[in-house]
Amino acid sequence: MTRLPIGRLRLRRRLVALALAVAVLLGGTAVWTNALGAGDRFDRMLARIEAFIDPPPDRPTLPTIVVTQQPSPTATPSPGVVAPYDASDIHELPRVTPSPTPRPRVPVDVTLVADHEAFFASQITTKMCAVAGTQMALAVMGLADTSEAFQNALGARIGEWESWEDSHNGGWGPASISLALAAYGAPGYEIRAYDIRADALRDSAIALSMTGKPVVLLPWWGAHTWVMTGYRADADPSYFADATVTGTYILDPWYPRVSSIWGPSDPPGTFQDAAEMERNFIGWSRPEGAYPGRDGKYVVVLPTTPL
Repeated sequence: MTRLPIGRLRLRRRLVALALAVAVLLGGTAVWTNALGAGDRFDRMLARIEAFIDPPPDRPTLPTIVVTQQPSPTATPSPGVVAPYDASDIHELPRVTPSPTPRPRVPVDVTLVADHEAFFASQITTKMCAVAGTQMALAVMGLADTSEAFQNALGARIGEWESWEDSHNGGWGPASISLALAAYGAPGYEIRAYDIRADALRDSAIALSMTGKPVVLLPWWGAHTWVMTGYRADADPSYFADATVTGTYILDPWYPRVSSIWGPSDPPGTFQDAAEMERNFIGWSRPEGAYPGRDGKYVVVLPTTPL
């Protein structure tokens, strides 16, 4: 079990006491049975109270790189190479250049792993999706196991990485995910935000193929974490600039739970087709406040260096 510092433990106890009082006023039975999602709303209310009483540190963290599609790229990478980026906050989508020998345009089906269950870790609590997602990404890269002990140990290190800029509620945001991946041997993950879902998925597919690393998606308006381990496309996106990603293979740490909003979660490695991606992978919108560079955009934590 993860032990909290004494100060935080006392705060937690006070919050629980306050929460119990509020639960009685709201109707305790509805909250504890999660009737009509009351329990989920109660958890969010408790998080807001905790963030107000004990806010996350206001310190710099990794930037969110806004990626825009430009009609005329200033740099054109060769096939098989992830596009280089400048140091500004605005980046262009990677482009590809055909090789001298034309490649046939055929559908592709790419996966990093054969047995998804071997790399799956369900989140221990309803609030540990980012921790479990980070754990699974590390496991796919051979840098972690899928035990509850590792997930607890990883989650306990949030104090090293959390920032108000990354998560106004405190705890895990995409920057914390990237910093945690680097701490365990997987540097080079960037937070990128896209205006168009198709661009986010195509860029993610290219990065996955070029680096051999999984991609972390932030679905459910940025409230959840999925690990993308593969994809299908109507053509090779690292060769054909107009290739369309038709779906992704996903490790969802919420499994086997059922969400009051999103319904039953899917088993490890389920192929999420275009309709499911449209339903789940929605532009960032968080109730706790504004996030410049993320709001309304499709956010991913994407690898830029080879495994």
